[in-house]
Amino acid sequence: MRIAHLAPLWLTVPPRDYGGLETILAYLIDAQVKQGHEVTLFACAGSKTTGRVIEVIEKPMYELLGKFDWSAVYAYEFLAYYELFKRIEEFDIVHNHLGFHFLATEPIIPIPVVTTNHSSVEPDFPYLSQKFKDLNYVSISNAQRSNAPYLNYVGNVYNAVEPEKFNPNFETNQEYFFHIGTMSKNKGVDIAVKAAHELGERLILAGEVRPEDQEFWDTEVLPLVDGQKIRFIGKVNHEQKVDLFRNSKALLFPSQWNEAFGMVAIESLASGAPVIGWNSGAIPEIVKDGENGFVVDNIEDFKKAMQNISQIDRRKCVEGVHERFTADAMAKKYVEIYQSLISQK
Repeated sequence: MRIAHLAPLWLTVPPRDYGGLETILAYLIDAQVKQGHEVTLFACAGSKTTGRVIEVIEKPMYELLGKFDWSAVYAYEFLAYYELFKRIEEFDIVHNHLGFHFLATEPIIPIPVVTTNHSSVEPDFPYLSQKFKDLNYVSISNAQRSNAPYLNYVGNVYNAVEPEKFNPNFETNQEYFFHIGTMSKNKGVDIAVKAAHELGERLILAGEVRPEDQEFWDTEVLPLVDGQKIRFIGKVNHEQKVDLFRNSKALLFPSQWNEAFGMVAIESLASGAPVIGWNSGAIPEIVKDGENGFVVDNIEDFKKAMQNISQIDRRKCVEGVHERFTADAMAKKYVEIYQSLISQK
């Protein structure tokens, strides 16, 4: 099959440090190439996959603009449309990861288009999502569908990892818990820090403090970050992240919003580290309570789960990833959806 993937232009694929969508897309493309498909990625320069890369712009938009700016998206995205349309006869299907704006061109595209929304919030442009609601969408979790239940979902495909890129640790002598992500109220970092502090447990925090979260960080989190029991180490790359996962007691994931997936959860499991997650978003779809971690509803149960984490068999964590969240399985499910859409065209 000849597949075109349209990637957002903010970061390279894969990302140089953190970028959930870009990491997933890299895994998906490499798996589809391995399965024998001809795959082309339309992305910014610096992107590298085992498929063909069409460089739409000369560097990531973050580097061009120095920040995220919605008003810049559309102008740059037109360049992606242009490069795709020049080559449209080379493909059997277009897999859109850009969001809703590209779908205005769907009536003039002679092949099927399928869109994966990677967002954890309701559509930013409801007038577009409502207008294009009957087109083809794939959700990344059942939880995500509640953000826009009116869309025409043609499948549900969980995000995935390449398990061989992780180095699971099955020992049970770890000395710290781990939390990674933006240091925000939505991610529940304050809950993770409070729980660790009250239990006297070591906790390592990795990620970034964004400007909009600075006041929350300074007032509700930082006072408990003492640099010894509770440490903040900033952004980490893939290799550092893998080491932090595998050598932790568990990932603390007290997300307080309807997070559509949570890649770090399956990355942790692939490393052998259980997940203690809040009963929100896709966590109940990822974590099997008592098997590869715990799903909780309040901070007291969160602390109990931390105290009982040794009950979880770390090998079960890895086995579950191989059963449900591999890049090969993700790629095959997407191809099945492509084939179904092509047969209906």
